[in-house]
Amino acid sequence: MRHTSILKYILLTFILVVVSEFHPIGFNVIRKEIKVLDPPLNKYISNNLSKFEYSGLIDNYVNNFIEYNGLRGVSIAVINDEKLVFAKGYGFAVKEDSVRATPGNIFRLASVSKLITAVAIMKLVEEKKLKLTDKVFGEHGILSDHEYLQIKDPQLNDITILNLLDHSGGWTQRYGDPMFIPLQIAKLVGDNPPASFNTYLKFVTSRNLHFMPGTAHSYSNMGYFFLGEIITRVSHQSYEEYVRNHILFPMGIYDIQLAKNLYEEKYPNEVKYYLPGRDSLIYSYKGDSSLVSKIYGGNDIRLLGAAGGWVASAPELAKFLVSIDGFNNVKDFLSSESITKMTGEYGHYLGWKQEYRDGWLRTGSFAGTQAVLFRENDGFQWVFLTNTSSWKGPSFSYDVIRLLKRIKRDVKKWPENDLFQINKLMSSPLNLQL
Repeated sequence: MRHTSILKYILLTFILVVVSEFHPIGFNVIRKEIKVLDPPLNKYISNNLSKFEYSGLIDNYVNNFIEYNGLRGVSIAVINDEKLVFAKGYGFAVKEDSVRATPGNIFRLASVSKLITAVAIMKLVEEKKLKLTDKVFGEHGILSDHEYLQIKDPQLNDITILNLLDHSGGWTQRYGDPMFIPLQIAKLVGDNPPASFNTYLKFVTSRNLHFMPGTAHSYSNMGYFFLGEIITRVSHQSYEEYVRNHILFPMGIYDIQLAKNLYEEKYPNEVKYYLPGRDSLIYSYKGDSSLVSKIYGGNDIRLLGAAGGWVASAPELAKFLVSIDGFNNVKDFLSSESITKMTGEYGHYLGWKQEYRDGWLRTGSFAGTQAVLFRENDGFQWVFLTNTSSWKGPSFSYDVIRLLKRIKRDVKKWPENDLFQINKLMSSPLNLQL
């Protein structure tokens, strides 16, 4: 037994010394991190790991893009054949304090969050805890709260989970997006702010739909908001707990979580968010008549949750992407049937925004953040996150696509190493008992 322990100690020391020679955080930090079981990828990944023959070319393209678009900080992750071959931060995570952006910084994902929610729903369907045809509202629906069974528009009873996933539930943004006017919604239904889940349930059951469910498509944050509550009720866990425990952790992802509202509440490795011009003050979602930053406290990002409330780093979001991309090098988290359903079987994408030319696209935009995720059919995939809203609005995402396509065209050979494996290499000695 004593000889076995000595051999394990020698093996552990050898691995640590070898790894420390190639990893910029150094031997001492590795020894400290070894106390943590399964630490997130963000703990290990750094800009230095993405230096290769064409990294200078990429740096020039991205820095020029940042300058032209007035961005504060950017994080990019590139996947080739399901390997993370490049991950780098540019500009500033917090400009005022000259804190540089790194691949380990986490950013608000805005509507990219819908892809996470859709995967959670499909997992529950695979586990036969849900069906896409299940009704959502009314006496026979999942959200059958007794006090909200007096439904004004009978068509509300026909809304299914599939209708929420593909934005065909019957709501439009004719009078504004309900999820971004919580004070008005609370006032309409006679609730005191801040608005809650019950506020929105009261709102939809007391109003007419704009079209018959399933007959048209109109982008709806509110539909995904209700999907979050469905996940809570079916799983008997909070929405965040279910997603992290049953979706993200099994994928080996540990640093994707729901955002906080205020700057003072941000996570230690989270960036600061910026508007392209001066910050605009609006009334707080709490309804206390205070004026707050549009970014911090103007909207309740916690309430938005399943529709747009997650934060993540580019590398961990990339790891999520390869778990649902339908390629063969990395085992997918969902079945091929579920992935097919999410990518066009019903004529409209579920979670993904759309099919774009030669791949699947998901974008997100929120005050102070923009996120773009793209899976190309040839195996080239990438994530782009920035902590600055663009003055270009929705067209900004297509500028990002053009930037990454230019990088793809001009980089003739990507590294063979897989940065997804860096945390496995670092944490592999953790299970050795000395």
